Amino acid sequence: MTASEDATASVATPAPWPQRPTNLAKAVTAELVQRIVRGQYRPGEALPPEPALCTAFSVSRTVVREAVKILQEKGLVQIRQGSGTIAQPSTAWNMLDEVVLAAVIAEDDTLSILDDLVVTRRLLESDMANVAARQATPEILEELESLVDRMDQLVDDQAAYHDHDRQFHDTVMRASGNRIARAVVRSLESQVVNTARYMGQTARELCVASNLGHRRIYERIAAHDPDGATEAMYTHITEAWLVRRGDRGDPERIVR
Repeated sequence: MTASEDATASVATPAPWPQRPTNLAKAVTAELVQRIVRGQYRPGEALPPEPALCTAFSVSRTVVREAVKILQEKGLVQIRQGSGTIAQPSTAWNMLDEVVLAAVIAEDDTLSILDDLVVTRRLLESDMANVAARQATPEILEELESLVDRMDQLVDDQAAYHDHDRQFHDTVMRASGNRIARAVVRSLESQVVNTARYMGQTARELCVASNLGHRRIYERIAAHDPDGATEAMYTHITEAWLVRRGDRGDPERIVR
């Protein structure tokens, strides 16, 4: 056995998937993302060489190379001449990428990544509420009031309530005119809005309490009170998440 063959054999071959998917490059990428996030390939370690990946996934070198290129674009690996494909630390990962974020959430039993998501959302939405209070038009105020009133009637229909909840927050964000902040929040929310870990428990009394927070936000925006709107949004997002997350993990990251 040559030195090259010996090095190849020393790297654990990944287990094959049970059913061959249709989009091969996408599937290989998703599987490798999960394995990197789980720590199967630690930062600084090389992924299995190209021939091993081809064999494990029963795909061509073209598919493997495309998958590795995508992994590099997501920040999970770095291709080093002579060293192979090296797993990168989590600080290099693109956490706005839907595949990466979904994998991280799935592996995080402490909920710290969701705490960070909520802190980010809280920061951006509080600022947007501040701006909305300064420049909301009569039409926006009418829309917000209508949504709050409608949510009072939907507390027994949690699915419809949450749809209107998202509309309310999006209306505040639109009123701010901050398209970048709104896009970031919408992107983050779209990744987690249907996950049980983020949505937590759902009950009538929780919807009632949540809408009291929405009404306070609306009232401060309608009063053109930027500081009050900031505080109302900050408090609402914090309290709603603490209720949804329950006693899972330590909420220290969310407390300020």
